[in-house]
Amino acid sequence: MTIVFGLLCILALAVLPTLWVQAILARHRQDRPDFPGTGGEFARHILDAMGLTAVKVEETAIGDHYDPDLKAVRLKPQHFHGRSLTAVVVAAHEVGHAMQDATHSPLLRNRSRLAKVAIIVERVGSIAMLAAPLAGAGFRHPVGILLELVAGFAILSLGVVLHLTTLPVEFDASFNRALPVLRHGRYIPDDDLPAARSILRAAAFTYVAAALMSLINILRWLRILRL
Repeated sequence: MTIVFGLLCILALAVLPTLWVQAILARHRQDRPDFPGTGGEFARHILDAMGLTAVKVEETAIGDHYDPDLKAVRLKPQHFHGRSLTAVVVAAHEVGHAMQDATHSPLLRNRSRLAKVAIIVERVGSIAMLAAPLAGAGFRHPVGILLELVAGFAILSLGVVLHLTTLPVEFDASFNRALPVLRHGRYIPDDDLPAARSILRAAAFTYVAAALMSLINILRWLRILRL
């Protein structure tokens, strides 16, 4: 019962930040006729103003992000085409990642390296989990189950580490890069700055929920190991 209660508490902590992030972004998603351009156009303008003309701005369906390998800021349709405070601030946040890349930020560099390691571990772990039943049958020993559990635990643990490593990257992009651009460039009215801070905080906190969900999966895996 204690483990179940702990899982429920962590699940609540993971769900609540997600709901809060969605509520913040939705609250400021209405079109603003006073804004001169869309989120995509704003991203392009800022990148050009900073001399980052080689960085592309693209529409994506898989979530707002910056691709450091292909040098591309990618925005969801509502942010790429939207003329709202959320669209502009989210675009500024992703441009913040492009600024990190251009200045060789160690935060972004370390996170990118870890992400590549995570991809390799996930692939190797997935193969190990698929091969585990065959290994168990071949050796007539519970080695297959052990291999599967170890591989799953490694994948989940690295996921938590990756999300936690991402947090300082996100906060740096939000508050050390995007917010100064918005404030000093006077791209949004001063009255909108408190809401912009909330949106930037929400953009960074998406990884808190992801880390907590990964932690839930690890706790479930540990419970399986005990069984």
